[in-house]
Amino acid sequence: MNAPEATVALPAAPGTPNPSRRAAAAPPPVPLAPVPPPPGPAQAAPGVRPPAEARARAGSAGAAPVVPTQVGADGLGRPAPPAEPARRTERRPVVTGLRLSAFGPHRGAAFRLGPVTLFAGPSGSGKTQALAAYEALAALGSGATLEEAFPDPGLRIPDLAVPDAGRRRGFRIGCTVDGPAGPVRLDLAVQAEPALRIAGERLSQDGQVLLATALRDPGRRSVQAAWLTGGAIGVTRAPLPDDRLGTALLPLRVAGATAGQRQVLAAAEQVVVALRSVFPCDPGPERMRAPVPPGEGRLRADCANLADVLRRTRRECGTRHALLTEAARTGCAGPVTGLEVRATAGGPVTAVLDRGPARPATELARLGAGELRFLALALVLLTGPGVLAMDPAAELLSAQQALTVLADGFDRCLDRRQGAELLRLAQLAGARGHVRLVAAVGEELGGIARSLPGVTVVDLSP
Repeated sequence: MNAPEATVALPAAPGTPNPSRRAAAAPPPVPLAPVPPPPGPAQAAPGVRPPAEARARAGSAGAAPVVPTQVGADGLGRPAPPAEPARRTERRPVVTGLRLSAFGPHRGAAFRLGPVTLFAGPSGSGKTQALAAYEALAALGSGATLEEAFPDPGLRIPDLAVPDAGRRRGFRIGCTVDGPAGPVRLDLAVQAEPALRIAGERLSQDGQVLLATALRDPGRRSVQAAWLTGGAIGVTRAPLPDDRLGTALLPLRVAGATAGQRQVLAAAEQVVVALRSVFPCDPGPERMRAPVPPGEGRLRADCANLADVLRRTRRECGTRHALLTEAARTGCAGPVTGLEVRATAGGPVTAVLDRGPARPATELARLGAGELRFLALALVLLTGPGVLAMDPAAELLSAQQALTVLADGFDRCLDRRQGAELLRLAQLAGARGHVRLVAAVGEELGGIARSLPGVTVVDLSP
């Protein structure tokens, strides 16, 4: 059982060793004070010990090793390069790691995310909470407020967490985003009680703090922020709102006139692009059965307008529509020769399965819940942001972005054959690098996925 603790502090400051990168929960983290802003040019980074002291501390019995530090030309402390093989830099900004330092049932958990990542485990193991953390980070990266990203913040406070001296409780999450700028870490501490606000945020790269915010005055609706500037100034300090992600605001506040500013901008924009390129998807079969009015043909998160989107893909993208038709032959009962739509001028649109010349077509309203969810998820995996109701980042061309599909209950209502076919489509999409999948699945589909190449299965079983 985890010991009670208050959870409004960020993880350890740069310069301390990273927790285990395996997808397993570590012992409960020690609460720390909110992280101070980054130091000036003449200071060492907070929490970083001189090499001699670090070696002595690492040699003591039971003590965790401390990474020796190097001091760069800007005077900021940074850890020595880890003794591990160099990893390939992603061509497109993608989230490659999710950290739940203190979030719901998760304590000190770190998950590596690949092109296809499945969270598997029994009910109550924390699959939904993990995806909720990812979705909240994506919303904050898109400019949402804390209230919009966490409509139920009390449910995210870790079990048995007790208030601190200021009667505050909260949670801590973070992610690693890889891309052309290299791996960038984002860590966030959120105060959920007594008021929802950001308690601290850190953007860092290679152990160097690029941005840090801290809640200095509880009476003000702002946090004190400091980001790397370089040159004669060293660090710029300014207040930022306490209900929005500071990283998402940096492109509006940093001019990019110095090398330090350009480094901050590159890291912040990479994180924002990756977080904005997320499409949470949960098809609702009951909302997909009725005919829909014609629209712009952009698929909503509940996929209720599937018929209208099929009308658009059939007209504008024959190749992808043909791939979806081929998948329907596996995921739908009976013969399937095509996916067609019926619509009158200005009237509603109805999607049907063409059964061939010898059989009548079948309207989507007559399909089973599993068949409808299968068709919707297959369409999402085979398409891109232009067909989905989302607002991708404008900083990069769509060809330079990777879409990440979040799907809680991915295999809900699906049989084994349908689940396996969707995994095949996800593998193909992940191999191309354009579409990634992060989903929560049951133990059966998780067992199937463990033997598939290119699929990462995070086992959350007790």
